[in-house]
Amino acid sequence: MSPSSAVFNGRRRVPPPVNEPIKSYAPGSPERASLKARLKTMAAETVDMPMFIGGKEIRTGDTAKSVMPHDHQHVVGAYHKASEKDVVAAIAAAAAARAEWSGWAFEDRAAVILKAAELLTTTWRDTINAATILGQSKTAFQAEVDAAAELVDFWRFNAHYAQELLDEQPLSDHTMWNQLEYRGLEGFVYAVTPFNFTSIGGNLPTAPALMGNTVIWKPAATAMYSAYYLMKMYEAAGMPPGVINFVAGDSAMISKILLSHRDLGGVHFTGSTEVFNGMWKTIGASMSSYRSYPRIVGETGGKDFIIAHPSADVEALAVAMVRGAFEYQGQKCSAASRVYVPKSIWAGVRDRAIAMINEIKVGDPCDFRNFMGAVIDKKSFDKISQYIEHGRGNAKILAGGKVDGSKGYFVHPTLVETTDPAYKLLCEEIFGPVLTAYVYDDAKWDETLKIVDSTSPYALTGAVFAQDRRAIVHAMSALRHSAGNFYVNDKPTGAVVGQQPFGGARASGTNDKAGSKLNLTRWVSARTVKENFNPPTDFRYPFMSEE
Repeated sequence: MSPSSAVFNGRRRVPPPVNEPIKSYAPGSPERASLKARLKTMAAETVDMPMFIGGKEIRTGDTAKSVMPHDHQHVVGAYHKASEKDVVAAIAAAAAARAEWSGWAFEDRAAVILKAAELLTTTWRDTINAATILGQSKTAFQAEVDAAAELVDFWRFNAHYAQELLDEQPLSDHTMWNQLEYRGLEGFVYAVTPFNFTSIGGNLPTAPALMGNTVIWKPAATAMYSAYYLMKMYEAAGMPPGVINFVAGDSAMISKILLSHRDLGGVHFTGSTEVFNGMWKTIGASMSSYRSYPRIVGETGGKDFIIAHPSADVEALAVAMVRGAFEYQGQKCSAASRVYVPKSIWAGVRDRAIAMINEIKVGDPCDFRNFMGAVIDKKSFDKISQYIEHGRGNAKILAGGKVDGSKGYFVHPTLVETTDPAYKLLCEEIFGPVLTAYVYDDAKWDETLKIVDSTSPYALTGAVFAQDRRAIVHAMSALRHSAGNFYVNDKPTGAVVGQQPFGGARASGTNDKAGSKLNLTRWVSARTVKENFNPPTDFRYPFMSEE
């Protein structure tokens, strides 16, 4: 008996989701010793990383290196790059797997995802965290929050939200039974994931898969190391072959083939606004060739803000600036990149922030005393360095400003002050540890809110700091469309699955809120089924009777 025709006599419910506890890795803790040991073992290895197509490991011999950003001569592995033939094979593998996978009961698909979550919680936790630390230069805490806790939350909450979605059914009465069937899309989903969050690398392919889709997954080249281990973990969780097909290599070539294919069902994307816009244009120009209209879901760039009112708590504001801007080297779509502070409190905020920045240690994340590691690669290092030089020549660098790419791509936390509200560093996405401050006259609160709203094309995250409730209400109204995730007296980073659904609008994406029911609805195509228990036997209606 095939899985699609198996009978389970009972209504199954997924386990209630609970946010995964975050381990501290404090000195003397067992998790610290365990992770340190795994880091040592993995750092001494060089892993051969094949592609996975139809459940088979594909090695082309055309390879590229994965290195540690904080020690860019240290190679942790080599990944195999796809040819056009491999991409076509991935499409065929996804199509072959779809019939069975989409025919499985939802609970059986969910069981694979929930098994992966349990593996990540237990025996695979150190491996996935270590891969993220070594390959993406995250500190132990940042890796734990991302690669372990958030990814586990994605999987457990997605199963819960999917079950809620399937429970949503139309009205019926004794004469008819109306039902909604939540079908997977009629085609493959192309998942494109960034380097900066292993959890996004895990969520973007698996959320569509949970809903009955098969996926072709292309991770960022700079996150191939952790992505490879995720694929190995999916195998351990019992993921059938062909449900998620892992390809690597030339992004333009891969996208050209996949985005032009008749069976493209959807795109699940996190990355740059420029790339997403290009993909959307390609899809738009190809609409007549598709079997169905592709679903396009994307989370892109940000120029995230903090605005402080004169009533703001100075200490809390300074901490939010430092944590929000410099954790994971500012390489978060949500990272604080611009801050607006009134003159009356600026001196206190500035001095506290500078004092904290001067305490921050930057270096190898395997040394747990470091608050920051390296930025991801030379291209990023050069770009951020150019912005810092622009700040040095056209504004005032208050703290940091040091860069050193000799061994690792290290950029120290940098605080810049400008008197120009339209200054380059206040307007453009930097994606690095650079925070630019604009000091405004206390009497210009209203005007500054308008500046915050209009300065950037993005609308991902933002925060207001104030003790005056009227100011909070005013800011929430004036900045209603400025951020998809808005924080009151908190840094604009650190969204938790199940608590703060994440996503933004404007140039920041389609705001489909990863890790929520809203996102899952994009990966199903509903079919309405009406069953009539008492069908009519006469074509005539009562109104047609004689007067």
